Amino acid sequence: MGRGKLRIYLGAAPGVGKTYAMLSEAHRRVERGTDCVVAFVEHHDRPRTEVMLHGLEQVPRRRLEYRGGVFPEMDLDAVLARRPQIALVDELAHTNIPGSRNAKRWQDVEELLAAGIDVISTVNIQHLESLGDVVESITGVRQQETVPDEVVRRADQVELVDMSPEALRRRMAHGNIYQPDKVDAALSNYFRPGNLTALRELALLWVADRVDAYLTQYRSDHRVSRIWGSRERIVVGLTGGPEGRTLIRRAARLAEKGAGGEVLAVYIARSDGLTSASPKELALQRTLVEDLGGTFHHVVGDDIPAALLAFARGVNATQIVLGSSRRRTWQYVFGPGVGATVARESGSDLDVHIVTHDEVAKGRGLPVARGARLGRSRRVGGWIAGVAGPPVLAALLSAVDLGLANDMLLFLALTVAAALLGGLMPALASAAVGSLLLNYFYSPPLHRWTIADPKNIVAIVIFVAVGAAVASVVDLAARRTHQAARLRAESEILSFLAGNVLRGETGLEDLLERVRETFGMESAALLERASDVEPWTCAGRVGQGRPVERPDQADVDMPVGDHMALALTGRVLPAEDRRVLAAFAAQAAVVLDRRRLQEEADRARTLAEGNRIRTALLAAVSHDLRTPLAGIKAAVTSLRSEDVEWSEEDRAELLEGIEEGADRLDHLVGNLLDMSRLQTGTVTPLIREIDLDEVVPMALGGVPGGSVDLDVPETLPMVAVDPGLLERAMANLVENAVKYSPSGTPVLVAASALADRVEVRVVDRGPGVPDEAKGRIFEPFQRYGDAPRGAGVGLGLAVARGFAEAMGGTLDAEDTPGGGLTMVLTLRAAGARPDLLHVAEHAAEPERQAS
Repeated sequence: MGRGKLRIYLGAAPGVGKTYAMLSEAHRRVERGTDCVVAFVEHHDRPRTEVMLHGLEQVPRRRLEYRGGVFPEMDLDAVLARRPQIALVDELAHTNIPGSRNAKRWQDVEELLAAGIDVISTVNIQHLESLGDVVESITGVRQQETVPDEVVRRADQVELVDMSPEALRRRMAHGNIYQPDKVDAALSNYFRPGNLTALRELALLWVADRVDAYLTQYRSDHRVSRIWGSRERIVVGLTGGPEGRTLIRRAARLAEKGAGGEVLAVYIARSDGLTSASPKELALQRTLVEDLGGTFHHVVGDDIPAALLAFARGVNATQIVLGSSRRRTWQYVFGPGVGATVARESGSDLDVHIVTHDEVAKGRGLPVARGARLGRSRRVGGWIAGVAGPPVLAALLSAVDLGLANDMLLFLALTVAAALLGGLMPALASAAVGSLLLNYFYSPPLHRWTIADPKNIVAIVIFVAVGAAVASVVDLAARRTHQAARLRAESEILSFLAGNVLRGETGLEDLLERVRETFGMESAALLERASDVEPWTCAGRVGQGRPVERPDQADVDMPVGDHMALALTGRVLPAEDRRVLAAFAAQAAVVLDRRRLQEEADRARTLAEGNRIRTALLAAVSHDLRTPLAGIKAAVTSLRSEDVEWSEEDRAELLEGIEEGADRLDHLVGNLLDMSRLQTGTVTPLIREIDLDEVVPMALGGVPGGSVDLDVPETLPMVAVDPGLLERAMANLVENAVKYSPSGTPVLVAASALADRVEVRVVDRGPGVPDEAKGRIFEPFQRYGDAPRGAGVGLGLAVARGFAEAMGGTLDAEDTPGGGLTMVLTLRAAGARPDLLHVAEHAAEPERQAS
């Protein structure tokens, strides 16, 4: 008996039609004569789904008691005893009631499959275990019921049930998914457009990866070496040279032109480890390709063209991007080059792009070795070879007679070895000792310090000269290597400074920290003073060393102009390091000046905004404040007139007009004062933890009865707010919603908890606001549409948003499903970190743009 097959219908959210599709497939199987039963299907009181159960055999459910209730579960034993060909099992991630054989329904499905029964099941993308954190960050809800990814990946067939967010929300609004009393809450929380769009993307990407795995497995099983261009997959061949960044960007542009394009950068290293690639350049290119959404691969292969083509075919690539050869013209005698070979061997199914760049035909060269002067161990070895080596060699040569020429060559080889090890002085010592030994032991007359043959004198002189020349060359090379290494390090540091300027990075503390790390100091500080007689002050400081109040107290000080200095503590720097330190000091001064200029620009912008507000305030006062004053004055004058006898009804009407005018004045003046406080930055919230149901009802005191429906659950977490500011903001929001809502249609004020934040939604059924105007309605002195004069000065929403942001929250506008406008006030839950709210709001920004 073989194992059964598993088919899964995967959806992005509840209501997309997974169960309906599963039941439709069951009806098709039954019509073909297949033995198919319903082991467990939950229709959730959806009429269309419930109708699909008609005509299908259902296995009676098992009922379990738990905590005083009775719950239906799938009867696994009954299904196994029935032994159908196919069993329908809904909600694969469901957690079984305690007392069941297995804790999870997917474990029940595993038993059915092991018994040889085919299973058709359903699951939503948010229930995959690996996506739990991602789904929580999107929706604010942690999924408690999950299924291991491996269970779904092992399925013989996974079919995506897709539906656009707009269509799903329409189904929800029509009552096809949840009961009518739950529709508004669902549309305002989990089923928001941004949530649905993000979940849909997760589902599409997961299925796309699954399909790609299927395709790779099929090509491997059937040994398909020919490339199938099902999607654009571009391989970039890197050499570790600077042209790699150009190639990566070119490949990214090619990938953008095709649907689902993918970039794979590959560097092929020889197996012997010999390479001319720059590790730093490869690291930069890795970062670049990953920033562009691609992947970086490191492959070992001695035949670079063959390894590159094998990699491209292995990943089913459609294109290869290579750079034009950097070899010089004469180097082509050794072969056609990597690019030409790859193009020749690629075949008709793989396109090869040869991209020009600035390094064409400039030669590749070898990497410059980094190092310092000859080390102590090498110098010791050089002196041993130069002083002790010649006597040892002379003792060895005493046993054989090789002739003077050969003896001199051996002593010369020893001198060269001493030069390579220890440099100039050990080589000169070796040449001197060797020449004396040659004269005494091998040049006639033997064992005397004289030379009879003049030719031997020339030979010994040449021997000494060659030894000295080789030694000087080695010593010069060591010094040049040290200088090159230092210059390279300095150039990297200066390049970093230049990069800071180009990227606009103006953090003084970050720059000082870079100085401290670069030179290995304990602390770094930028000191300044206004004049020669003024004391020094610290503009910025990093590190843990002793505080420095004057430049002369530091281990190293670098003056910048007449009244500024960079002070470092920790150790004394050599003179050669001060050139780079001077560049850092100059950059620190520039950063400080730029920061102060920015502060002055911000102050100027604040003053300009204040002037604009004052101008608008005068314009508002000119009419909106005079209108209620005129009405009050007219009513008072009429009441005081002795020429007219007013009836009690007329007198009451005039007094009511005075009261309404006074209320309007109080409201307008309150908003004007609040706006001035916000603009001048004098709003200082007193944050404390409080329950929403203590504040929100107080904000509705001036609203006519019956015009607001309040839904603030008592189970909500406490919020960290200023109660006074929150009450004022809520009053403005509710007043604005009531103003635009149709007569007889109440405004809904509902609150809910999402992760580490609490959302208060003020929902009206008015005309709504177009997307392009949603940002403008929060600006001061803005009134939407053709609001008449006297309808307010347009400060209510601006004040509400200002107070919300002062408390660390946000206020945004969304469309109300079915028509109208919803104001979403997001507040920080008690105990949550302040920065988490901004992270959550940043993640929800695409959702608000979509809505």
